[in-house]
Amino acid sequence: MFYKKKGIPESNEIVLVTVKKILYHSVFAKLDEYENLEGMIHISEIAPGRIRNIRDYVKEDKKLVCKVLRINKEKGHIDLSLRRVNQSQRLNKSSDFKQETKAEKLLEMIGKEIDKDLPTMYKEVGFSLIETYGSLNIAFQSMALDDEQIKKFKLSKKLESRLLEVIKSKIKTPEIEVKGILELNSEAQNGVEIVKNILLKIQKGTIKVTYISAPRYKIQVTASDFKTAEGLIKQAQEDAIKEIEEAGGTGSFLKLKWKNKFYIVKIVMNSL
Repeated sequence: MFYKKKGIPESNEIVLVTVKKILYHSVFAKLDEYENLEGMIHISEIAPGRIRNIRDYVKEDKKLVCKVLRINKEKGHIDLSLRRVNQSQRLNKSSDFKQETKAEKLLEMIGKEIDKDLPTMYKEVGFSLIETYGSLNIAFQSMALDDEQIKKFKLSKKLESRLLEVIKSKIKTPEIEVKGILELNSEAQNGVEIVKNILLKIQKGTIKVTYISAPRYKIQVTASDFKTAEGLIKQAQEDAIKEIEEAGGTGSFLKLKWKNKFYIVKIVMNSL
């Protein structure tokens, strides 16, 4: 990959490395995502148990997923561990790196179409996308869901138009899931029926309501795009609040916020 992070990784960070030198008791590897950084894997951090031949586990130029154990900033030493990375972490890191590599190739392809090389594309848009979203892949995924997000980067019309075209044609739109925790409390004699009727009314189409433990229920909406999912959950909120207020209770919900890839909503409603 062309883009490299500056600085040093943090302790416990999961990193992708390439083996460069194998010694009797240690392995030296280049940190693929960082500029000019190398780390060391001691033989005791290769695998559990006794290791007779370190080359049974690693080879030159092989890519590995490791955990950062210790960092000595003064000496510039970075200690890594291979054995402390579980299967899930290994798969996730490998997948993220592959997706980011593909995203970079898309950026390079767009640049060639408008006569700009990859370093120029990073200067004009790539670095800004990474600074805002954390990675090119996440940026492209987000714009596939909501193309209005590209406006804030104030790109040229030509670049903006082509970037969106490629994103929409090449990026598979992820399924958006909106969740909410609904609390309904009623001290009325027919309180159970009030709650049941409210839940039945808002449960329609892709809106699902599941029981957690009284008085808590989970509302879940699935849609192919962010705006649709957001609209559906907001309508469910408004309908539920209206119903509970008409029944003599009160309702409210917390401000919506974006969290990772999902829109998490918490709704607290109380019926007197």
